[in-house]
Amino acid sequence: MALAPPDMLCFALHSAAHAMHAAYAPLLEPLGLTYPQYLALSALAARGDQTVSELGADLRLESNTLTPLLKRMEAAGWLSRRRDDRDERQVRLSLTDEGRALAERAAGVPRAFGEKTGLDLAEITDLRDILSALRDRLKPARG
Repeated sequence: MALAPPDMLCFALHSAAHAMHAAYAPLLEPLGLTYPQYLALSALAARGDQTVSELGADLRLESNTLTPLLKRMEAAGWLSRRRDDRDERQVRLSLTDEGRALAERAAGVPRAFGEKTGLDLAEITDLRDILSALRDRLKPARG
């Protein structure tokens, strides 16, 4: 007998992802950020200067998805893109002063989202780790 969607893990993950995006929207809208822009901004703020390839690996996005996003962020004045001095095939990314200021303003978003979940920090950490392990089993990171 087939399972109904509410009984399927895939449906629970899919519907939770939609709810998560909806919960993030009011937190990011005042900052002028989309969810993918927020992730890219956060990754650059956390790790600093990096290549498009490195950022893509962190965010698990292909360059054909990431490049238009980065161009919009560059046009907004949040980051700069330049060819790597050692390997001109690579494009390096760094936050501008405006991008760093925006990242500082966005620093409270994880706490605000955590409060919306109703979970404590240990539960959030456990859930993140379980979902990350599941993701890695299903689709390993590009290498």
